[in-house]
Amino acid sequence: MQREGGCQCGQVRYAVTGEPVHAALCHCADCRASAGAPVMAWAAFASEHFSVLSGDTRAYNSSDAVYRHFCPNCGTGLWDTNEEVLPGLVDLQIATLDDPETIAPSAHIQVAERLSWMSIADNLPQFERFPGA
Repeated sequence: MQREGGCQCGQVRYAVTGEPVHAALCHCADCRASAGAPVMAWAAFASEHFSVLSGDTRAYNSSDAVYRHFCPNCGTGLWDTNEEVLPGLVDLQIATLDDPETIAPSAHIQVAERLSWMSIADNLPQFERFPGA
């Protein structure tokens, strides 16, 4: 199966084939800082199954061997590489896929750094759209 994705402005597009090695929700502080969100969804694929279709990214060395690739135009984070911990893999941000519904995370990782209030997130009131709209 081939999946495609890209950034918000459309400048960077990528493709990946096959199934992910793993897919997870990451709670680490680096992911939170990068995304500005309490958790980030990742799917790791073998590097040889990944290709950039168009555009160029910038890479930020956020920690140790982690390189976070993002669109220099709109700032969308797209994928990470970490040859020390995940050699030979590209970790895609699932939400940047054209159809993110095709990959569901199967685990929570880095929970030692999870924000304490994330444990109640599923118990909060839920609204189809903005409340009162």
